[in-house]
Parts: sequence; C-alpha cells; structure tokens
Amino acid sequence: MADNKKYSVLFVCLGNICRSPAAQAVMQAMVDRRGLTERFFIDSAGTGGWHIGDLPDKRMRVHARPRGYELTHRARKVHASDFEDFDLIVGMDAANVDDLRDLAATIEQQDKVVMMGDYIRLYPNYDYVPDPYYEGSEGFELVLDLLEDSCENLLDRIIEQNNISQ
Repeated sequence: MADNKKYSVLFVCLGNICRSPAAQAVMQAMVDRRGLTERFFIDSAGTGGWHIGDLPDKRMRVHARPRGYELTHRARKVHASDFEDFDLIVGMDAANVDDLRDLAATIEQQDKVVMMGDYIRLYPNYDYVPDPYYEGSEGFELVLDLLEDSCENLLDRIIEQNNISQ
C-alpha cells in the first residue's frame, strides 16, 4: 500500500440504519485511538434504498452513545462505484454478502467482499452480526458487542496484511 493512500473499508447491511453505521463508528473510533485516522477511510451503506438520507435508527444511536459512538452517518445505498472505490467491503450477514457479490462486476470486486462474522472471536455462537431492527434493547447491545470484537480483529488483520505502520 502506498504511504499516501488511505485504506478504505465499506461496511454494509440491509438498510444502513443499524449495523453498518454502528460498524463504521466503532471502526472509526478504533482507527482514531490508534492514531491511524490519516491512514483509513471508513464508510457504510445498505443493499436496500428504503432509508436513503436518514440518520441511523434512534435506538442504535441511543445504545451507541454511552459507549462513546456518535452515529451521524446518513443512510445511502451501495453504488457500483463502491467496488472500485473501496479496498474492502464488509457484509454483516450472509444475505448481505450474497447481495454484494451479485452486485460486483468482476471476480476481483467479488474478492473484496468479506463477512463481518469471520472476525468475531469472543462470541463463538455468532458467525454473523444479526439485525436488531425488530429486537429490543438486548439486540442493539449485542450488535455493539459483536462489532467491538470483530472490528478490533478486522483492523488488526488489515494493518498486518497491508503493512500499515502504527
């Protein structure tokens, strides 16, 4: 990776109002804490366009705030150009990953798509990040727990694989 190029990560869920904007905020906070703000670009999007322009779900914002995350992202839909613009595209569950791979125009673009669950270590009963939209408070807290774990592991992997100096 060139010293002046930012490594770019796009987090994707269904509507871009719960999981992916939370992942964006968690990863950005971790990047900032490690002093890597200038080395990364973090964004999020949804495979569906129902919430374009909306702030993240209020419940997710309420649960994220005590952990130090302010979710201010405005929902957007995944664009074809995202497959060129981002180094890594992270789906929250298998359906998101399948949708993303279907949207990819080339094998190289498909190879940029990974599942967030592959980076969960502390919660062996989870291999994906579940959608909390129809859940209660516990669902939002669980998503944040899973994201804090998986983002840490994902960030470590990116740094290691791309020789990003800390």
